[in-house]
Amino acid sequence: MIIIDLENAEFRISPRGPLGKALEFLRRPGLENLPDGKYGIDGERVFAMVQRYETIALPEPRFEAHRKYIDVQYVAAGAEIIGCAPLPVMAVSEVYDEEKDICFGAVPGGSWTPLLLEAGGLAVLYPEDAHAPRLAAGAPGAVIKIVVKVASRF
Repeated sequence: MIIIDLENAEFRISPRGPLGKALEFLRRPGLENLPDGKYGIDGERVFAMVQRYETIALPEPRFEAHRKYIDVQYVAAGAEIIGCAPLPVMAVSEVYDEEKDICFGAVPGGSWTPLLLEAGGLAVLYPEDAHAPRLAAGAPGAVIKIVVKVASRF
């Protein structure tokens, strides 16, 4: 996992290659004005999803994990907490759906790290990172987030 602001992302992420394509997309002017939906970057190998939602306060967050894609989660407006834990800590409650590239589960309290993402911040979450996005940073609030999915085997 990598946590960094978009402005300094090249310090930890190569501007070349598939993650570089994600950074290039995230630096587009007016990104936060794009309507919700899916945006192609490099076919099904790299694509973005623009999302608007209210964060939620949960005592036991629902974690997820992916196998085919790396998530680059970028907060364009607002703030949220993403819970993160090593994948082996997650007790799977919904088995992996290959078509949707996702499985869900629970992580015991105290076994996960809350990561604060504010506007301009991004998290790169690999297949070995279980994560629970959309958690309220204090009180629930509005967020505009762009998730760029990057094929883990490019």
